[in-house]
Amino acid sequence: MPRILIADDEDSMRALVARAIGMDGHDIVTAQDGAEALEILIREAGAFDLLLTDIQMPVMDGIALALSAARDFPRLTILLMTGFADQRERASNLNAIAHDVIIKPFSVADIRAAVADALAAGKTE
Repeated sequence: MPRILIADDEDSMRALVARAIGMDGHDIVTAQDGAEALEILIREAGAFDLLLTDIQMPVMDGIALALSAARDFPRLTILLMTGFADQRERASNLNAIAHDVIIKPFSVADIRAAVADALAAGKTE
């Protein structure tokens, strides 16, 4: 069963994404921001198959989190989420470390498909 760490500062979005991808039987852990997600990654020695993180968050944003996670846990697949066009542009510079960027708002089917694709890609890398 794949383990997925979700980082998003919006409670409702975090809960929606956790419920949506939990439907596929994944083991879900959530964090309220990038700093908390990084603490979880370090505490659990990167024992996750996927990091799904919002880009714009307080304390530590998703790009800083992705950079730290990719450096410390290079086998971790990273999928970014954003609702802001300028944030997508920032993320385009991360192609080497992030599998993809999914744009909010998205449907339950969209996030489930994006996670399935990221997990499948992670197995081949």
